[in-house]
Amino acid sequence: MFGEGGASGGGPVDNEHLAALRLLCTNLNHVATPVLPVLTLTTDFGRTDFHLPRLKARLLSAQPGLPLVDISHDIPPYDIVTAAFVFKKVWRHFPKGSIHLLRVYDYYQPKGRFLAAFHEGHYFIAPDNGIFSLVFGEIPDQTFVLDGYDADTPLSEIYARAVGHLTHRKPFHEIGVPSTRYTERLAFHPVIGPNYIRGAVVFVDRFDNVTTNITRQIFENVGEGRGFQLLVKRMPPLDGLSFGYHDVPEGEALCRFDSDGYLEIAVNLGRAATLLSIAVEDTVQIEFFSISS
Repeated sequence: MFGEGGASGGGPVDNEHLAALRLLCTNLNHVATPVLPVLTLTTDFGRTDFHLPRLKARLLSAQPGLPLVDISHDIPPYDIVTAAFVFKKVWRHFPKGSIHLLRVYDYYQPKGRFLAAFHEGHYFIAPDNGIFSLVFGEIPDQTFVLDGYDADTPLSEIYARAVGHLTHRKPFHEIGVPSTRYTERLAFHPVIGPNYIRGAVVFVDRFDNVTTNITRQIFENVGEGRGFQLLVKRMPPLDGLSFGYHDVPEGEALCRFDSDGYLEIAVNLGRAATLLSIAVEDTVQIEFFSISS
């Protein structure tokens, strides 16, 4: 009646059943465990004091095991323009569902607002200091003002609550109060004429490569295939585009479009910004040659 192993269940058939049951329970536990989204961090905290580790400790206390990815913590203090530029180059490379926390210039006014947005399948949390307008250039798909805190609530607590809301898969519309308004900052756009483009330096990386706000699309639309010369400060004009850094001899300057389509000035195996005395906000001008009739 009880099979080969008797009522005690000690036979080989029952052992097989027990192994199968254990495997089923293991699979069910695996399925029931949700995969946590990636949380990226972009701050002006630096890495030499307690601000960054304290932020991470608070986030991990709220959600143990949360995958934290550092985008940059070397943003110059309060510089949301640089923060937006760096962040824009990165965020779309993360999987959809990722959460992006931008803590740059948190204390932009005595009683600040803090926002959560959903755009193109990603979640964003940041102070309402204009950084969203620089990152998106358009109104995000959904925007909410975080609520449920008072003037004495620590910022780390405000952000941790918002992150916890998202990691616990709570409805996004319950994270705050819907809003279609946020602080706007005007981005620097190149000035365009029939035969010129006047742009500016917007970023210098750790290799001293200089990135401008002139895009390949603008360059091609204005230039229409014409020859040109690039002028910046007192450096000798550049009159051709390179594909890579090694297209010119070591130590020589070049200009090229980077992988995101922005015009870059560099020196092969050298430090362009230092050698050419170029800094952020310096003017960069491209003059196109007239086509002879």
